[in-house]
Amino acid sequence: MLDIKFIRENKELIKENCKNRHVNLDVDELLKLDEQRRAAQQEVEALRAQRKSQSKGKPSEEDIARLRKMGDDITVLEKNAEETETKYRELLLRVPNLTHPESPIGGEEDYTVVAKEGNPPKFSFQPKDHDELMLNLDLIDFERGAKVAASKFYFAKNKLVRLNQALIQYGMDILEKQGFSLIETPDLAKNDILTGIGFNPRGTETQVYSVENTDLSLIGTAEITMGGYHADEVLDLSKGPKKYAAVSHCFRTEAGAYGKTSKGLYRVHQFTKLEMFVYCKPEDSEKMHQELLKLEQKICDGLELPYRVIDVASGDLGGPAYRKYDIEAWMTMKNDYGEITSTSNCTDYQARRLNIKYKKEDGSNEFAHTLNGTAIVSSRFPLALIENHQQKDGSVLIPRALRKYTGFKKL
Repeated sequence: MLDIKFIRENKELIKENCKNRHVNLDVDELLKLDEQRRAAQQEVEALRAQRKSQSKGKPSEEDIARLRKMGDDITVLEKNAEETETKYRELLLRVPNLTHPESPIGGEEDYTVVAKEGNPPKFSFQPKDHDELMLNLDLIDFERGAKVAASKFYFAKNKLVRLNQALIQYGMDILEKQGFSLIETPDLAKNDILTGIGFNPRGTETQVYSVENTDLSLIGTAEITMGGYHADEVLDLSKGPKKYAAVSHCFRTEAGAYGKTSKGLYRVHQFTKLEMFVYCKPEDSEKMHQELLKLEQKICDGLELPYRVIDVASGDLGGPAYRKYDIEAWMTMKNDYGEITSTSNCTDYQARRLNIKYKKEDGSNEFAHTLNGTAIVSSRFPLALIENHQQKDGSVLIPRALRKYTGFKKL
């Protein structure tokens, strides 16, 4: 979240930013509630001080009655203050992060292409989409996935199981050499951690599965668990950023997502992901964001995928991101590019919500910056790899960089 003091001093900037980010939020109402909560706090504190000063010595019957009345007044004021605080907090948490001055302004289609590597493959035959290829090669079973769980769950089979593991190993080796600490996270997190990261664990628009009769939800990304990893801590960043490469299963409802291309592996409810997550000093976050993007590109280059990098427009950023880049690989199923990774600089937005600070050289504490980025995902990476490397006979060539992990050259 943003500092309320900053919001007070930059009201028009916040209004414009909400407009650019397509967030419907009454900033004036937020500031009105802020004034009311501060006034209520002062009134309660003043009454408490008055009551304390008048309770000294031996009180008369009249004094006792007056003190009792003051106590009742304090109770009513505290209840009203609590209600105001709840409404204020709800609005404050909905204020999106600021937007990088170079991010394009607009909606989903208003992105800027900032890089392009490779060209879409030109086949001498009629190419198939990954769904058909995988079914023919006995790599996947959506029908039984739906029978056992629900539509958009699936069973990975045979060489696809090896390929998924190989992709994770390939990604881990690259990141470990770059100083990332490997970590495997829980698949569940407390709802207050999800809220802190910027995910809504409740309501009709939630993208996560909540566990009934608990305060837990299945995570949609290891960004959630790794963001909560250092919650309420003061970090030592004197030796540089803390960089993690986190493996987790991910679960997403994909609510409202089926109007778009969703065939096969493009939109599924469960997958495995290797996620990069970084804690750093504010002055390092822009540089770290570029580093994460370069690592995503290196991973895609090694898999010989044609792709483009887009600078995501303001209205498609999501609440926590200050700036976000997506890598979109060429996909036969779309006859277009489709997202396979993203990386976001969230500045201090998540750290402020989760109370994550670092100790400065002068001994004071300041909120850290957090960043995240997809390294490997076991849904869209196999999709792009299979479609781009398919052969005339229906087989799929494995990129050279992966072969030492798979143990085979073809699917």
